[in-house]
Amino acid sequence: MATGIGGSTPQQALEQLQPLTDNPPEIAAVEYRQRIQHAQRLMRDNGIDACYLNAGSNLLYFTGTAWSPSERMVGAVIPAEGEIAYIAPWFEIGTFKDAQVIEGEIFSWHEEEDPYRLFFTVLAARGLTGSGRQLKVAICETASVTLFLGLQQHAGEIKLVSALPVTGYCRSRKSAAEIALMQTANNITLRVQQAAASILRPGITARELVEFVDQAHRKMGTTGSYFCIALFGSDSAFPHGVKAPNPLQHNDVVLLDTGCRYKGYLSDITRTYVYGEANPRQRFAWQAEHDAQAAAFAVIAPGVPCHKVDDAAREALASHGFGPDYQLPGLPHRTGHGIGLDIHEAPYLIRKQQEPLDVGMCASIEPMLCLPGEFGIRLEDHFYVTKDGARWFTAPAKSIDAPFG
Repeated sequence: MATGIGGSTPQQALEQLQPLTDNPPEIAAVEYRQRIQHAQRLMRDNGIDACYLNAGSNLLYFTGTAWSPSERMVGAVIPAEGEIAYIAPWFEIGTFKDAQVIEGEIFSWHEEEDPYRLFFTVLAARGLTGSGRQLKVAICETASVTLFLGLQQHAGEIKLVSALPVTGYCRSRKSAAEIALMQTANNITLRVQQAAASILRPGITARELVEFVDQAHRKMGTTGSYFCIALFGSDSAFPHGVKAPNPLQHNDVVLLDTGCRYKGYLSDITRTYVYGEANPRQRFAWQAEHDAQAAAFAVIAPGVPCHKVDDAAREALASHGFGPDYQLPGLPHRTGHGIGLDIHEAPYLIRKQQEPLDVGMCASIEPMLCLPGEFGIRLEDHFYVTKDGARWFTAPAKSIDAPFG
């Protein structure tokens, strides 16, 4: 049996957990103001006159206002020059003001009114009326098609474009404060992973393990798991699970992928090991996955195109006889994804992606090895880019017999 696998009851494992003592502060108002100023510089560089941020992670990132998106238009308008403005339903103004970190004028609409028309009133109030040239207004990439079409109906000569050159660029380059929060989130989830491994026993169901992981995340001081995927045996060959997962049997591969949210920022860690004694096939595949993760990490540096990370992982797997390309048994998806306020965000470590890595970028390396009908191996840890290269948020697993070091 691998070190740290089995031997505890859920109650015993939970009793061993305590909230971490490191407690980095939430993002300060001064940083939100700096983000708005950065966005305005990028807007001017890209010839964008204003940018609309819809409720959700973009609104939160730039303004500190936590508001879930819905069918009602709620968001912020950042002009390339001038003060931020907000749009919200009239009946929500009190709640919206309470949620604000960066204050600004709120333009409200009643339920029977057209908020999309109001959007252009906001632009006019910020002096954006055309003045003899075509205005370019960027719309948040997370806005719904309904919202975009509603704005387009009233846009006239105003050109609506994607806000990604602004939102994606800013959000993909994390500050020191963001990295500190993400580090704590990852530290929490790694501890939960260790606790989860300790409660394994023959017959435990995926649901039982998922419920324990949620309780463990809560015991560590979070609101619970942001997500959790638990897979045993042949089910582990499916990257995101199966409809009716099998219970754990002796000598099964165990794949556990989970994360939490800490002060807005997310963690995401996968560990794979064997409950019992690993056979030669499992050991060979696990080592191939380990080598692919290490090869991908080794090429990371500022200026390296994202696809180089994916290329390195696939080449390592091919050297062990897996693949090539997306062929199975092998790696059927991208090598990694960015993370922050959203579980998947830029940058994406994928073939043909020419975007260069930059200081502050954070992403996963998880070149999952899928062997249909047998098992899957996914080792997932996240890194952040520094001027000197990459650093791990969590140390990768050392071996199939010591998945937690």
